[in-house]
Amino acid sequence: MMLEVSDLHAYYGKSHILRGVRLTVGSGEIVSILGRNGAGRSTTLKAIMGDVRPHGAIAFKGQPIAGLRPYEIAHRGVGYVPEDRAIFPTLTVEQNLLLGVKAGRRSTRWSLEDTHRLFPVLAERAHAPAGVLSGGEQQMLTICRTMMGDPDLIMIDEPTEGLAPQMVERIGALLQRIAERNISILLVEQKLTIAMRISRRLYVMGHGQVVFTGTPADLKANAAVRQEWLEV
Repeated sequence: MMLEVSDLHAYYGKSHILRGVRLTVGSGEIVSILGRNGAGRSTTLKAIMGDVRPHGAIAFKGQPIAGLRPYEIAHRGVGYVPEDRAIFPTLTVEQNLLLGVKAGRRSTRWSLEDTHRLFPVLAERAHAPAGVLSGGEQQMLTICRTMMGDPDLIMIDEPTEGLAPQMVERIGALLQRIAERNISILLVEQKLTIAMRISRRLYVMGHGQVVFTGTPADLKANAAVRQEWLEV
C-alpha cells in the first residue's frame, strides 16, 4: 500500500477539523476525496503533508511520516499541488518546471520532454514569465512541476476549480497519464463527473469524517449519500 491513514485528527486552534479520518491509496491508483466545502478534504491533504499538525497514524510506503516536516515528506516521494497553484509568476515557465527537480533524483519517469509533448503550450512559452499563462495553463504547470520531482504519490487539491470544460478534460487526461506510470494520486475534487470517471475508489467526507467509501459505481448507485453529502 502506498499510503495508509488511520484515526487522523487535526485542529485549527481549538477547532476540531478532522475527526478520525481513515483512507488508503494503492500503487498507481487514483483515489478521490469528495465533499462540500468545509468538509475537511483540503485539511486532510495538509495534515498528510505536514502543513497542518496531524494526530494519528500516517504511513507512506510502510514507513510512518506523521510529525515529519513537509520537506522531509516531499523527499520521501510525496508530491503536493495546493489549491492556490503557487507558481512563481516572474520566473519563466521552464524555470518553474526545473524548480521541481530534486537533487540526486535517480528515476526518469517524468522529464521536460514529457511535459512539452503533453502540453506544447508549455514548450512554446518556455521562456515567457509563468504569470502570463491562463489559469488552466498555470494548473498544468503546477502539476508538471511537481511531477519533475519524481513523486511516488501526488496529492492534488481542486485542480479543475474555475477552469473551462475543455481544460477540465485535459487535466483529467493528464492525471490518467500520471497513474499509467504507476504513480499514485490522491485527488480532492469538487466536480463529481471527472472524479467518477478517472477514480478507482472514492471517499466522501462530511463534518471532518469519512461518510462513504466505495467505487464510482457504488456511489452512483447510492442516491442517499449523494443527496446528503454532495448535492447542493
